[in-house]
Amino acid sequence: MSFTMHGIAVSSGIAIGHAHLVSHSSLEVAHYVLPKQFIDEEISRFDAALQATRNEFLSLRSNRPTRAAAEFDAFLELHQMILDDPLLSVAPRKTIASERCNAEWALKVQTEMLVAQFDEFEDAYLRERQTDVKQVAERLLKQLLGQHGHQLPTARHDVEMILVAHDLSPADLIQFKPHQYAAFVTDAGGATSHTAIVARSLDTPCVVGLRNARVLVREDDLLILDGEQGVLIINPDKAILAEYKLRQSAWELERKKLKRLRTARANTLDGTLIELHANIEKPEDIAEAKENGATGIGLFRSEFLYLNRDDLPDEEEQFEAYRAAAAGMDCQPVTIRTFDLGADKQLKGVERVANNPALGLRAIRMCLAEPQLFRTQLRALLRASHYGKVKILIPMLSSVSELNQTLQFVAAARQSLDAENIPYDREVKIGGMIEIPAAALALNVFVKKLDFLSIGTNDLIQYTLAIDRTDADVAHLYDPLHPAVLYLLSYVIGTANKSGLPVSVCGEMAGELVYTRLLLGLGLRQFSMFSAQVPGVKQRVLTTSLPEIAALTQKILRADDPMKIRELLDRLNS
Repeated sequence: MSFTMHGIAVSSGIAIGHAHLVSHSSLEVAHYVLPKQFIDEEISRFDAALQATRNEFLSLRSNRPTRAAAEFDAFLELHQMILDDPLLSVAPRKTIASERCNAEWALKVQTEMLVAQFDEFEDAYLRERQTDVKQVAERLLKQLLGQHGHQLPTARHDVEMILVAHDLSPADLIQFKPHQYAAFVTDAGGATSHTAIVARSLDTPCVVGLRNARVLVREDDLLILDGEQGVLIINPDKAILAEYKLRQSAWELERKKLKRLRTARANTLDGTLIELHANIEKPEDIAEAKENGATGIGLFRSEFLYLNRDDLPDEEEQFEAYRAAAAGMDCQPVTIRTFDLGADKQLKGVERVANNPALGLRAIRMCLAEPQLFRTQLRALLRASHYGKVKILIPMLSSVSELNQTLQFVAAARQSLDAENIPYDREVKIGGMIEIPAAALALNVFVKKLDFLSIGTNDLIQYTLAIDRTDADVAHLYDPLHPAVLYLLSYVIGTANKSGLPVSVCGEMAGELVYTRLLLGLGLRQFSMFSAQVPGVKQRVLTTSLPEIAALTQKILRADDPMKIRELLDRLNS
């Protein structure tokens, strides 16, 4: 029987293949009482599974694809922290001993207790972390049951395979990627979930939020996944299959054409040059950025030098990483963000527990609270500026006081290098990220003290709308087209342009084609995105006339009805 399901499109592309179902890892396990003499052996079995899961995380970290989203390491770090928390790594051992039960049951009881506690949190961010607890517990349970990772199908070279699951963690996607799945389908998740971000970075078609696909789809069913429209077609008839094969061929041909644009200048039809930069997290990513035609690095997320390790990177290690990136871009700009740690990216040795990490001590707030770490990084950044066009970006600024303190740290780092006769670019530019509404609304103060601006749309939207985009209960309210968000974007871009200050967007909006012309119409002339997104955005720029989109962009800004805004956006993109 043929039928169609509709979900949320999170990664474009068309895939045709046979379904492989991944079992929903619910904690449904047997419960049995152990003879007293077997208790120590059962605890040892639990400890062995715990260590095997740790080793699995280590393997994932060392074998991660270069195209995986920068956030992947943060997701993995969070799961490792959950695994090592005594509430998950020690409490089940006590349950085994006190109740003389099997390890699987002890883990189930403890996990359900933790999830119930998370359910009681009023804060949406903390409540959403129950999903991470479940995913870690399920991974540990699989080790106890002797299921090392998800069960994969026997290799088949004659057909494409589409993976269907109730839910997938970012770590699952990384594990499945080497098996060359054509696409991913999940019942859970939203457009801005962690899984969606990783799927986009891997450039793999993906539809989430289907709710019942794992139940309704059968193993080996023929599937068509439309990652553009969020559609899953099960057992299509011959006419539909033929139509989508044509669409798939057209899609693949279009991708090949995009690769030919690598060396083309990103000029609009009226001759305006648009700078298209890439977001990276380590120097090795430079090669992919250049391969996709990026003309600079708009965001080097330096915090990933600090994660997944027991020690701290010293000045020399950081200098070598920044120098390699600067030199690798052949005098094109490399914007390096000072470490954005805190929230879900915790630094070992200075972990802090906060009621709401997203609103707590993170980014520049943590830099100023850890002056020695900040001084070390600033010295390394300045030294690297001698080897290329380095720009320093300060994240999460909210007040002029923070900016003044930051500039004092930069001045002190300059003085220390001068005292040691160490060369650096004395004209190095200092910029600020605009991702807090307070900074956007007080922009006139910041433009007087900064050399450039970068708009972090992910956090700007989240903080403006008071929406945790990782919380499935409210993720649907995360709306880049909300009138308040559009006003802030227009105001920041317009104010920067009037002040003669370069401004870019480095959040996910920059790489989404549906927003390219809107941002151009708002006056944006520099975008920064996943490297794989550069060719598609370049093509959209090449087919855009700025004078022609100006009037429609203003109509979008004046509209207050969501349906009208989306209707106008469709016209803008037609």
